[in-house]
Amino acid sequence: MTENHELQPQQTKRDFLRVILGGSLLAWLGTVIYPILSYLKPPAQAEAEVSSVKVGKLSAIEKDSGTLFRFGSKPVILLRSASGELRAYSATCTHLDCTVQYRKDFGLIWCACHNGKYDVNGRNVSGPPPRPLDEFKVIVQGEEVFISKKS
Repeated sequence: MTENHELQPQQTKRDFLRVILGGSLLAWLGTVIYPILSYLKPPAQAEAEVSSVKVGKLSAIEKDSGTLFRFGSKPVILLRSASGELRAYSATCTHLDCTVQYRKDFGLIWCACHNGKYDVNGRNVSGPPPRPLDEFKVIVQGEEVFISKKS
């Protein structure tokens, strides 16, 4: 029994050294791995605020058509009626954020995801969309067409 008492302090020192060395190894791994992971993760960037976008020349936009373009990071659809009237709406469906398109054969704005339909005034007319599309302001300066947020 006296031998066990003599070995007990030895085991305690060994356990203490294992904990210290194991903790040191984990700390060293953390100091190596954390900077690598931080480098691989791209930094969060704030989206630039866009107030107006140049779409193009009026003569390049066909009558009775819909053109998709980017307004910052969001899609917008520019409609030109057969009479030449221009309207712009968010091209993001109000149901599940799918991108909508103009269907000349229907004469409607159509969402392919769940067959949602909007009229040319952006109002939801059938399918699951719960509300109309957000409208944008269309500005024609000379031959150039600009889209801006509606105020």
